Amino acid sequence: MSHPLSASFYPDQAVQCQVQILENVPLAKETFRLRFFCPEIAAHIVPGQFIMVRLADCDDPLLGRPLALYDTVLDASEKPVGIDVVYLVLGKMTSQLAQMSAGATLDVWGPLGNGFPSQPADHLVMVAGGIGQTPFPALAQEVLGKRSYGDPPRKVPATRQVTLCYGTRNAEYLADVARFTEIGVELKLSTDDGTSGHKGLVTDLLQETLDESLLHMPAEKSADECMRIVCCGPESMMEATAKIAAAANVPCQVSLETPMACGIGICFSCVTRVRDTCGGWDYKRTCVEGPVFEADQIVW
Repeated sequence: MSHPLSASFYPDQAVQCQVQILENVPLAKETFRLRFFCPEIAAHIVPGQFIMVRLADCDDPLLGRPLALYDTVLDASEKPVGIDVVYLVLGKMTSQLAQMSAGATLDVWGPLGNGFPSQPADHLVMVAGGIGQTPFPALAQEVLGKRSYGDPPRKVPATRQVTLCYGTRNAEYLADVARFTEIGVELKLSTDDGTSGHKGLVTDLLQETLDESLLHMPAEKSADECMRIVCCGPESMMEATAKIAAAANVPCQVSLETPMACGIGICFSCVTRVRDTCGGWDYKRTCVEGPVFEADQIVW
């Protein structure tokens, strides 16, 4: 990967702002898209990074919550001025957030984390389970050459094809799928109960996609040159994705959803086990050294 495993400069570059909600709209069952105006973060954030969100002037809950960049919002001159994030209502913080309307105030800080690396691939396969699709609209637009992110805008190798394998419990939880189609992403859906798409695991769709793509791979290229996988969702799904990728010799990055308290590397509450170059492993902070890691580095 192009970014190091020790990266204290990510929180060093973050800013803290008090912002007003512009929109807080439902996308699917218990799933909302939150939009707020914050040019200071929007100008610098890149796909795969996240922000910490906290209810302003409120100490219950006391701590913020990490939310991945869904996309930036552009003004009339195509300058990034706002942030979209998507969240699932799970506990006290998100339950209160779901009741908030335009004009309400939040404390936010970011951008945080390393984001997805800039790596070439003819075919990018994104694998999402549950709410794990949230980092992918921005990434898809970036690699397809439809949007740029960062200041200065980072240079990303063009990708010919992007496929999203997206699985949820049932059709009610599939969020904003039309958005991916509009971007130009090939969409493959699965649900546990079969109410939409494939009935079964989203990793079934990944295996199907890999088999088909590798079958038509040019003879002069290897699998690791042609394809790349990125994954976000439940840990068991990411582990299964990592095993499938390794068996096919396809590079794979995972964006971990480890619970966080501070988001800036101080509290060490979000550590995960990562292999080192000596054959052992060490704890790395997901908020600083991640959230994106090479899948084969993680000790599952």
